[in-house]
This record gives sequence, C-alpha cells and structure tokens, in this order.
Amino acid sequence: MARERNLALAALLREAGWSQPQAAAAVARVAAESGMRELEAISRSHISMWVLGTKPSGRARHILRETLSRRLRRPLTLADLGLEEPTNSTESGSDWSVDPLTVLAELGSDDLDMHRRKLLATAAYSAAGLALPASSWWAAAPAAAARRTAVSPRLVRQADIDDVRDLTNFYSARDQQRGGASGRSSLAGHLRDEAAPLLGSRFRTDRHRRDTYSAVAEMTYLAGWMAFDASEHRTAQRYLTLAARIAAEAGDGPLVGHILRALAHQAVDLGHPRKALAMADASMSRDRYGQASHREKALLAIVHARALAADGDRPGTLAAISRAERDLARAGNDDAPGRVDFFQEASLAHETACALRDMGQPADAEIHFQRSVATRRRQQYARTHSVTLGYLGAVQVHQGRLDEACATWGQALDAMAGVHSGRARDVIVRMQSDLSPVRQRGGSRVTELDRRAREMMRAIG
Repeated sequence: MARERNLALAALLREAGWSQPQAAAAVARVAAESGMRELEAISRSHISMWVLGTKPSGRARHILRETLSRRLRRPLTLADLGLEEPTNSTESGSDWSVDPLTVLAELGSDDLDMHRRKLLATAAYSAAGLALPASSWWAAAPAAAARRTAVSPRLVRQADIDDVRDLTNFYSARDQQRGGASGRSSLAGHLRDEAAPLLGSRFRTDRHRRDTYSAVAEMTYLAGWMAFDASEHRTAQRYLTLAARIAAEAGDGPLVGHILRALAHQAVDLGHPRKALAMADASMSRDRYGQASHREKALLAIVHARALAADGDRPGTLAAISRAERDLARAGNDDAPGRVDFFQEASLAHETACALRDMGQPADAEIHFQRSVATRRRQQYARTHSVTLGYLGAVQVHQGRLDEACATWGQALDAMAGVHSGRARDVIVRMQSDLSPVRQRGGSRVTELDRRAREMMRAIG
C-alpha cells in the first residue's frame, strides 16, 4: 500500500538547505552526541523513506526533530515534521535521551490546543512510565546539557531568569488558593513561549545556565502539579518527568527530589504503591534530600511516609513521620526555596493524617486532620483546606459519626467556593459514595448535603 509523501518534512529539509545525505549525517551526529549508538548509522535511504511517508521509530523521530530545530534555530514539534504521534500513544515524550527543549515545545502546544487537551485528558496514566534512568545518567546530565548547541543567538540575562521565577511564584500562589484547573492555560502559554526558549539560548557562564535550567524546571514542575490537581494525570506525568530531567541537567538535586516527591504523591493517589515508593525512595537520596533545606526535607520525608503507608510498611511509615516532624521543627527561618513556603504545620498534619488513614488508623488520622484544619491559613490555601475537610468528614463517617461528618462536609463545600480542582471534585464524589450506605437514616441533613454537592460539582466544572 502506497504511503502519502511527508510534505512537511520535505519542506523543512529544503528550508534547512540540506540534501538527504547531509540530513542523514547531521542526524547521525546528534544521535552520537545523545549517546544513541543505534541511530548513528542513519543513511540517505532512511531520510528518503521518511520523506516518502515511512514513520521513523520513537527515538529516531525525536533525534530528527532536534537536528532540524538546531539547524533552523527554532524549536520544532513532531507535528511540524509531519510526525505527530496518535492521541492515544503511550509514549510520554519525556524519554531521558531526548532534547527537553523540543519536547517541552510540543507538550506546551498540545496543552494550549483545547481540542487536543480534551483528548489528552482521557489518556491513561502510565505507571510503567515512572522508570528512572541509571545513576550514571544523573551524574552525567549537567555536563551533557552544558555541551548542548544553542538554537538561538539570544543571550540569557538575569532579568529573564527572574521573570520565570516571578511568574512561577504567582501561579503557584494562585494554584494554592483556587486550584490547578484555574490558570493552567495561561501558565502553559508562558512556559512554551517565554520560559522554554531560554533552554536553547546562550549563557555567559555555566552558573547562569544552571540557574536558567532550574527556573524553567520549576515552572515545568508547576505546570505538571496543576495538571495533577486538575485530574489530567497523563499530562501531569509528562510535565513532571520532563521537569525532573531539566532539573537534573541543572545539577539541582533538591529540585529533582521535590519533583520526584510529586510523582510519588501522584502514584499514591492513583493506587500504585510500589511505583510511588520507588519515586519516594529516589527523592531521599544524599544529593536530593541530603542537600535540601530542612523545610523541603520535611516535605520529602512525609511523602516518603505516605508511600511507605500505601505499601503496607507500618514501622517504616512511623519512622518517616518522625523524621518529617524533626525536619520541620529544625526549619525555622532557614534559607528554603519559595516552592516550599506552603509546607507548614498544617501541611505536615494533613499528610501525616493521610498516612495514618491509609494504615487503617482512622481515629489517629482524625486528630491530625483536625490539627491541619485548625492551623491552616484558610484563604491563602483554600484548595487544600477544602480537601482536608473532605478527608476529615470521611474518617468521621467511617467511625459512625454521621452528624459530625455532615457538618464537616458542609464546611468543605463552603471552602470550595471559587476553587477549580480535580482533587476537590474527587472529594465530592467520595462524599456522595460514603453517604450512600447511610442515606436513608440521614434524613434532611443528607438531602441538603446532596443538593449542595451537585451544585458545587457544576461550579467546579
């Protein structure tokens, strides 16, 4: 069966001014630089077949995209090359061997296309996609990034880095207050159009390059975290994995740990305890947890506790909770990055309660959920406050205290006003499920709660 000629790829090769042998040689050079020995034998016949419509293999198409991006000095997507992957593809686009600039440009374009975003939101989360590269890759990543050829003549200034950080702080605060589904498109636009191109620019010093990579990695992480909170789990996984790669190339161990912690949190919530524990274990390494501020150490340790609890390790969970408590007690006014400003007593109590709940200790969990509710700055952290109240109501009803649970869930619905969050929506769904067995004896309280829950579901969207 004849294939349709790839006109997009042919046009890009003409724009690049390359013959097919020249293109093959360039692809082979980039493959060698990326350590893909199996692609160094790319020949004229391969390029010819691709132009005629044969699809290159997964890694080869990314190398081809990177090669043309360098030549044309602009980031290209697979769609630009006529090689767009099917919507239901299981490939994450975050292969550890693939250039992050072009992957980030593609992912950002997908995220800003409303039709494609809706399709991607239905894509299945991939537990298999959580595999991490060998320790040798992490050690070599900063030097490999330093050798990357710039695709733009632009020289990155300190003001460019500060702009990325300021925008990240702004959207992080918005996420905490209004939920990850609010502002996602705006952040994705900033990431694609303003932050990501910095990775392909020139730098005065290697320290400048590392700072740039760290800033872009943190914004990429936030895009993933917001997608996670919006229940767009496959998109979240792609952003978070890509963020970990960029942070590794910056040589920023604490930020890598922070991102692996987020991947562990997501895996716990989605019911993959072994994968969650692998991510959490990786976040606790000497160059991640060991180099982090005390406040960030506390966050990594308590999510480690969550993963241990999900995996059924009671002694390990209790030890990790104690470690997190000690770390937070030492935090004081230490020089912690802004990304962990949110992690105060209320956050530690919330995560501790979740770990205890998952170990089958609802009474102990209730104590910590109550502490979280009592100590949180509710307006500033409205999204998490509403989720905590939802979880508290669940442990109350499971202990047979329906009246208290209904009152708590009523407070949770109050706190959700103005919040757009998949996790808040999940709280409502869980609440309605928990009420089903007791609906007949709940009377007017349950009827009114149901009515309010339906209204809030419509408001959250």
